[in-house]
Amino acid sequence: MNVSVIATDPSPRSLSAIFVGGLIVGAVDLLYAIVVYSPLHPILVPQTIASGVLGPKSYQGGVPAALLGVVLQFVIALGAATVYYLASRKLTYLVTRAVLCGLIYGALVYVFMHVVVLPLSAVPKGNTPLVYKVFEFVEHWFVVGLPIALSVRHYSR
Repeated sequence: MNVSVIATDPSPRSLSAIFVGGLIVGAVDLLYAIVVYSPLHPILVPQTIASGVLGPKSYQGGVPAALLGVVLQFVIALGAATVYYLASRKLTYLVTRAVLCGLIYGALVYVFMHVVVLPLSAVPKGNTPLVYKVFEFVEHWFVVGLPIALSVRHYSR
């Protein structure tokens, strides 16, 4: 595999790398959140995501608020995949060492979401038990970073 070709080839496969990685992350991360946080009332998870824009009134928004949350979930996932893909064009070790870099990237996405995005959003503030934070951090390694990195590696060949 010629690494210099990976870094400079603007082939149509780039969209596949982003979309496949982003769609896997969006779906599996959403499913994880539903199973862990609200298995009996799954609509609450996408409504919580929508509360980043709508604030607490998202919980009275019914299905439209939940649909907004699902759209936002996939926008965020596709955004994360796009950032990784674009970085991989210059930092070729993101492709050649996809597993390690993907795990690290998942951790970085978690930190970015919790240090930048959530504090700037309208999400109602609450106390999440430490055990949930730890599991979500680890979940981001395997469910966010790794699928994105492996998708980019696959479509970069």
